[in-house]
Amino acid sequence: MPADTGSQNGGSAAEPSRHERLWGALGTVQDPEIRRPITELDMVESADVDAEGIAHIHILLTIVGCPAANAIEAAVRAAATSLAEVTAVDLHVGVMTPVQREALTTRLRGDRGEREMPFGPGTLTRVFAVTSGKGGVGKSTITANLAAAFAARGLRVGIVDADVHGFSIPGLLGIGENAEAPVKPTRLDNMILPPVAHGIKLISIGMFLDDPRAAVAWRGPMLHRTITQFLTDVYFGDLDVLLLDLPPGTGDIAISIGQLLPNAEVVVVTTPQLAAAEVAERSGTLAVQTGQRIAGVIENMAGLVQPDGTVLDLFGSGGGDLVAERLSTVAQRPVPVLASVPLSVELRTGGDAGTPVVLSDPENAASVAILKAADTLLTGGRSLAGVKLGLSPR
Repeated sequence: MPADTGSQNGGSAAEPSRHERLWGALGTVQDPEIRRPITELDMVESADVDAEGIAHIHILLTIVGCPAANAIEAAVRAAATSLAEVTAVDLHVGVMTPVQREALTTRLRGDRGEREMPFGPGTLTRVFAVTSGKGGVGKSTITANLAAAFAARGLRVGIVDADVHGFSIPGLLGIGENAEAPVKPTRLDNMILPPVAHGIKLISIGMFLDDPRAAVAWRGPMLHRTITQFLTDVYFGDLDVLLLDLPPGTGDIAISIGQLLPNAEVVVVTTPQLAAAEVAERSGTLAVQTGQRIAGVIENMAGLVQPDGTVLDLFGSGGGDLVAERLSTVAQRPVPVLASVPLSVELRTGGDAGTPVVLSDPENAASVAILKAADTLLTGGRSLAGVKLGLSPR
């Protein structure tokens, strides 16, 4: 049927037709995994409104069994019925052909070829590698909460769970094995679409295991290959911030990250205990040796505030300051203590429940400290000297 061009007032432009208004409404629907409008991704094959007000829409999912299918269908129906002229929705759902999928993955990669890593030197994405000298200091909990703090500020955030042997990021963000419906990545030909939790795109080896409780017994080459694949094959899109949750120590993965991402800024996590601080210093030293910049130190599990206001230093005191002081000497520049995060029951229970405490209880003392660290990291921006901005003179 001919398009409804609407009325004109004097010399003003014609009002949008019903067809145009419907496409505009569908343009507000984003693919939950790719986080871009379905109209931009060519997922809307056809859409129009007939004389009776019925919206006839045909959408194409990226793959058979797309985990986001129900969410996309619900969003499409809601967008169409938001128009006053739409009385009903006739929605047909199909699947892209291999040729259409290949065109989509090519468009998503843009100028970046297949197997090309987008976060190395020259990227505009801030890359933070969160490391520690030993396990059990709360490094993953800090990573998850920093990511949630960045996302809550409206930034586009991703996490690579690089702790292959001790992965825990999916559980800390509520989509791991204990979730009601554990979330898996979606494979789009040779591209992997990461799940999204609390506005954060994340990838972890635990998402690919048949039994997430099984031990991952891999050596150096396999570990390097896994991290490389996470950084090349996973489609994070345009991120403002990428965090990597590194395993403790100075082993294979830390060395691989140093080689792949020499531009990464390193955040060293320690506890106040002097023994932990001495070990944490080594992970920061490795970062300097691989050319990375140390963004700062976060002291976790600091004093526990008692009901009478006194502070109980269960793990001692001074560890964060000691690490910062020694790394300042190694880096030959001041390394700050970004925050001293107190022991907090809510920080622990938030991790168990899959909801970062910075979101569930931002007034909590631990939240306040982590939010402060997030703000400091963002304001302590790296120089853009030598970075290609993709601009050309006119």
